[in-house]
Amino acid sequence: MDFAIRQATPDEFDPLGEITARAYLQDGLLDFGESDEYLGELRDVAKRAAAAEVLVAVERGRLLGGVTFVPRGGPMADIARSGEAEIRMLAVDHAARGRGVGEALVRACIDRARTTEACVRIVLSTQRTMYSAHRIYERLGFARTPERDWNPVPHLADITLITYELTL
Repeated sequence: MDFAIRQATPDEFDPLGEITARAYLQDGLLDFGESDEYLGELRDVAKRAAAAEVLVAVERGRLLGGVTFVPRGGPMADIARSGEAEIRMLAVDHAARGRGVGEALVRACIDRARTTEACVRIVLSTQRTMYSAHRIYERLGFARTPERDWNPVPHLADITLITYELTL
């Protein structure tokens, strides 16, 4: 691995927000494209960092991607229950894909969950079409939890997110 995983610094928040927004847009993951309300959330890394841990993959000063690790509840948790950590907003710059960056970021979250007091499980939500991410999760031992699938905006559209969990 020729890149490092570490906590994001404030000067990386805006560039990581752009990497995340571009990844979601280029992969066609936002139903409303550039006008999608969620785009603002993807770009607001400072907000995520204030309530959770934001990790980045960096190679010689260049950001390759990032992920938000939610160790326990709070405003950044979507589906985590007591005793669960959560992974959110995993994104890798298109130019850095295929190098194990996404998997390394997920592994870093798993490592953090294992050292989080009283954490017995790590959970996440993903879109049905995020096939590369699904392969990472399944390779690392995550199992689908269809009973936890959910729609974050039921009043706007049928956007069902599928869920995974890993028991630690």
